Amino acid sequence: MSDFLTWASNRQSRIEGVLATLLPDPSHAPGRLYQAMRYAVLDGGKRVRPLLAYAAGELTRAEPACVDAVAAAVEFIHAYSLVHDDMPAMDNDVIRRGKPTVHVEFDEATALLVGDALQSLAFKTLSQPDLVKLPAMQVSMLNMLAKASGSAGMAGGQAIDLASVGKPIELTELEFMHILKTGALIRASVNLGAMCGEAHDPNTMKHLDHYAKCIGLAFQVVDDVLDAEAPTAMLGKTAGKDAANNKPTYVSLLGLARSRELAEELRADALSALSGFGPEAERLRQLADYVILRKH
Repeated sequence: MSDFLTWASNRQSRIEGVLATLLPDPSHAPGRLYQAMRYAVLDGGKRVRPLLAYAAGELTRAEPACVDAVAAAVEFIHAYSLVHDDMPAMDNDVIRRGKPTVHVEFDEATALLVGDALQSLAFKTLSQPDLVKLPAMQVSMLNMLAKASGSAGMAGGQAIDLASVGKPIELTELEFMHILKTGALIRASVNLGAMCGEAHDPNTMKHLDHYAKCIGLAFQVVDDVLDAEAPTAMLGKTAGKDAANNKPTYVSLLGLARSRELAEELRADALSALSGFGPEAERLRQLADYVILRKH
């Protein structure tokens, strides 16, 4: 595991540098917006989505510059979603990644514009010229990120989440919500990272997509468990907020013990999806452990 932690730390440092380079310079106008964009993105988070993109790219022997762009694009989308989710119109949270949320540190109007600008920057990053050899492949990648981010993915899942507050829902409905809200962007991270490389045969992509679907759901199950158990200082965001807001979660439907079991089952399923691969998939296997065993 120490080898994995070194690899993860190196990739986290790498993506931090890529993000810092791509984000606009706040010394130029509109400086306050650029400052807020950098505040929202830099110096925080586990960078799970970029790590998944890098690991999938290693499996398909991808060009590092291509995976850098993919990793940055998905992280920009993720950061924008957090900024908007934290706003008073949605989750109304005041802490994110251990510091005041963007609308608290700046103001609501700036936070709204930060999310808009980061979403645009994600697609600008993924549409840069000559990212991959085949233009049709790049169009497919843009389409995938758009679908994962929009009403058929993350935004749609958030809409279902908001509409479900205080209402009893079935486990299948909760799973569908999180396949969209959390899982879609995680699946895109894996698939886009792999698409930067050489092997795009349907069988490889099928197994990688199944792995990513399991990891996406497991990530949310663990999030729900941690929200119920871990303190705010460890989480870097307000603990216990889901229960306080009467939001449906895996813990509220299944209880803590069964939720932990479900996370382990999803982990086993994800690892099974990689059984046909050799050592080139080791980082993806280790990331499955990292996602399920994390403490924050």
